[in-house]
Amino acid sequence: MKALAEQRARVARVRRVQHLKAASIAAEAQGKVVQLENNANRLASLRGSLIAAVGPSSGAALSGSAELAARLDSVRSGLADALGAARITAMERAADRLNAHIKREGAERLETNAVADLQQMIEQRMTAAFRHRPRGSRL
Repeated sequence: MKALAEQRARVARVRRVQHLKAASIAAEAQGKVVQLENNANRLASLRGSLIAAVGPSSGAALSGSAELAARLDSVRSGLADALGAARITAMERAADRLNAHIKREGAERLETNAVADLQQMIEQRMTAAFRHRPRGSRL
């Protein structure tokens, strides 16, 4: 019975470590999504700031502004693909974290039950050893 409790304790420790690792990976994936979203927002604001100035301007300035706008649009479309992939990865890692959490809770319940069973068995043995035995009757 003691070996079972020790085995369940080892499994519970492994499950805790697996959950911590899964949570770390999920947080990292979510951080990447946030970073890509921030980059997309900065690119959008930069693209929005490329409006033509009022008044006379040279063709070279307009051409340069249009080329920069086209490049920003190209980068934003590539970033949208990366952002979509990062969101999918973040959702998968969150699901992995949830599965690890469920396994950790199950292992902890098994460990708790095994320890309780072991304690109950020890108490039963202790009470059996100190059971009151009536002495033989004297006449």
